[in-house]
Amino acid sequence: MPLRVLILGANGFIGSSLTHAILKQKDWEVYGMDIGDHKLGHCLGNPRFKFVEGDVMISREWIEYHVKKCDAVLPLVAIANPIQYVKDPLRVFELDFESNLAVVRQCVKYKKRIIFPSTSEVYGMSPDQELDEMTSPLVYGPIERQRWIYACSKQLLDRVIYAYGVRDGVDYTLFRPFNWIGPQLDNVFEPKEGSSRLFTQFISNVIFKKPLQLVDGGKQSRSFTFIDDGVDALLRIIENKDGCASRQIFNIGNPANEVSVAKLAKLIIAAFKKFPDYREHALAAKTVVVPSGQYFGKYYQDIQKRVPSIANAKKQLGWKPKVDLETAIKLTLDYHLAHKDYSLE
Repeated sequence: MPLRVLILGANGFIGSSLTHAILKQKDWEVYGMDIGDHKLGHCLGNPRFKFVEGDVMISREWIEYHVKKCDAVLPLVAIANPIQYVKDPLRVFELDFESNLAVVRQCVKYKKRIIFPSTSEVYGMSPDQELDEMTSPLVYGPIERQRWIYACSKQLLDRVIYAYGVRDGVDYTLFRPFNWIGPQLDNVFEPKEGSSRLFTQFISNVIFKKPLQLVDGGKQSRSFTFIDDGVDALLRIIENKDGCASRQIFNIGNPANEVSVAKLAKLIIAAFKKFPDYREHALAAKTVVVPSGQYFGKYYQDIQKRVPSIANAKKQLGWKPKVDLETAIKLTLDYHLAHKDYSLE
């Protein structure tokens, strides 16, 4: 009997990439829900993919029925954009924590395997040079720094799921993506500043000939991970050969791709120069320094460094990332610039 996988948020960046990969590489059946389907392309015609348009905060009966029916549940619905943590923290809490807690409780009720997207943000301002799933402290700023509501929501769900594992023997995996990037992360042809995450905002700024804004000078570093590497890890987690992923926490990131935000801006501008239609854009591109208070508002606080230890994923899953940062940038640009649906000014 093929594995049956429930993906809530199937049209998101991770959800759509994972759905494509499952249908291409496995014989599993996928049941998906999201409020739209524009990233799912030819998946929609696949007989092994059953999709319904719906809102996880409303379609509770459909979700419960499918939790009961499926073998593994991935609740991937979340607001994952730092500007939203600052501007609309209660919406972040309602969606990221409350709606997902209801799904977690159904998995407990029906004894289903839950694969939950934690986040690299849970480590907050941890002083560790390399962040470890089991030993690194999770350090957040004061209450008035509302940006931490996302990390707190995710961390609390991590703790709730872990506690269900201890008390009720629930089978779970918590995975922590470290700045996953790639095609379909955000719409790069949406010029509004702050509507995208950092990586795609920079791409959008080059396209629209706007300066790339380096918050507080762009000294902060992140470890960018190509989506195909992340999805490879997820396939191994879902398959769970010999229980290798059961009751485990995995950082899924690429420590070799650690780079400062300022250096990332330079790499993206350089990559654009290789596309004839955008060479002029790249030559005109410039960076400007902006204070975080001006860009994100007074409720923001930044993380200076975020590098994962991936020893546990290597050991348990036999996984390691393969795509270097320059290749990841090129593949992302290849995709977006081939799919542009507007005319250049």
